[in-house]
Amino acid sequence: MRNGLIVTVVCLGLIFSVALVQGAPEKTISRDTRCAVCGMFVGKYGNWVTQIRLADSRSLFFDGVKDLMVFYHNPQKYGNVAAKDIKEVWVRDYYSQEWIDGLKAFYVVGSDVLGPMGKEFIPFADKSAAETFLKDHNGRRILTFDEITDDLVQSMRMKMKMKHGGAMK
Repeated sequence: MRNGLIVTVVCLGLIFSVALVQGAPEKTISRDTRCAVCGMFVGKYGNWVTQIRLADSRSLFFDGVKDLMVFYHNPQKYGNVAAKDIKEVWVRDYYSQEWIDGLKAFYVVGSDVLGPMGKEFIPFADKSAAETFLKDHNGRRILTFDEITDDLVQSMRMKMKMKHGGAMK
């Protein structure tokens, strides 16, 4: 009996550790969860929520790709987090609303579709969907995750500050 319990515990531990290695986004986001950058309640904007998983298994949530990228480029500004601590990036495909690996996604910038905080990077699992969206919504270009620079992110944030009279930090 005792050996069976030990085997069961070991098996469950292995299953749990494999799940952590493979990674998966948090599926349930409470309505009181706040964006790690701006403090907005992200639960109200489920279609736009993004997340980062840290090495210590904590998940941080954001109200869109733009704030996720703000954090990604300067994590130390938002707590005791180093760039090397970021292990997973999760975004929602705009059309399917399925969680996708943000590091592999394609992002349309400059479209006429606005997120909760104005101009936003619109994520897609595949490039053909991004190309269709780009044409249908007057997008400027398609970028990969690594092509999104801090300068571009900050320029999009500056436009929001000017538009709303400097309400953002």
